[in-house]
Amino acid sequence: MMGVVIVTGASSGFGAMTAQALVEAGHTVYAGMRGLSGRNVTSAADFEKLAQGARAVELDVSSQESVDAAVARVMSEAGRVDVVVHNAGHMTLGPAEAFTVEQVASIYDTNVLSTHRLNRAVLPVFRGQRDGLLVWVGSTSARGGTPPYLGPYFAAKAAEDALAVSIAAEVSRFGIDSVIVVPGSFTSGTNHYAHAGTPDDAEVAGVYEAEYGEDVQKLLARQAQESPADADPGEVAREIVRVVGLPKGQRPFRLYVDPAQDGAEEIFRIGDRVRRDFYRNLGFGDLLKPV
Repeated sequence: MMGVVIVTGASSGFGAMTAQALVEAGHTVYAGMRGLSGRNVTSAADFEKLAQGARAVELDVSSQESVDAAVARVMSEAGRVDVVVHNAGHMTLGPAEAFTVEQVASIYDTNVLSTHRLNRAVLPVFRGQRDGLLVWVGSTSARGGTPPYLGPYFAAKAAEDALAVSIAAEVSRFGIDSVIVVPGSFTSGTNHYAHAGTPDDAEVAGVYEAEYGEDVQKLLARQAQESPADADPGEVAREIVRVVGLPKGQRPFRLYVDPAQDGAEEIFRIGDRVRRDFYRNLGFGDLLKPV
């Protein structure tokens, strides 16, 4: 069944790929972007040319007012929301100590609080429908091999994952499904590294630069070499389309798209097994799947 989908951070990267792939699969997609009349005017126009079901919507995930307005527009035009894809995020690159407290708070806001703002707006709709799907775009960095200089981003993605795990159980009795997509490190085909935030404290950053020199860049380059040459970030979008199309209750709790196989899947599987056993041992196994 075709649905109405909201995708955050849809102006580029995984978000743009996912929004386009969902439209091509026949869904009505509201691609959330900031600055429809400014910075993303071209991206919005190009997206809406794809098909009748392709619609750009002003959506700044850092603003509850903007999030509420976007959901209100979708409800006004479509009358329902079937799927939310939590994709918006921002990477950082630099020694953790050199990021100010305010910067780290902003990184958490973009990668974690943004999902909570949208959930606060859309979960009442899902509960009223007794139906809906939350798709969380996470990262292997929450559990796998984690190189230095990406600490604030990794910490934020781990927090997002923890929130997703808890919410999945809490909303299950309302008939709401949840899938956590876990992409690996795609070092080409996206703009994650090109747009990465850098630390404001240049003095501290310089101390680390003097100690490590080019070693961190060498490490990141070697990490990139671990990924197959044909690694395609578009596979993330295709897998999201696939799970959206599965029947409720038959979707995987977690979905891995990690061509480099950095070890995160092994750790996640242990944690998810412990979670399942915990609920079943306490007699609440029904929370593991949507009603």
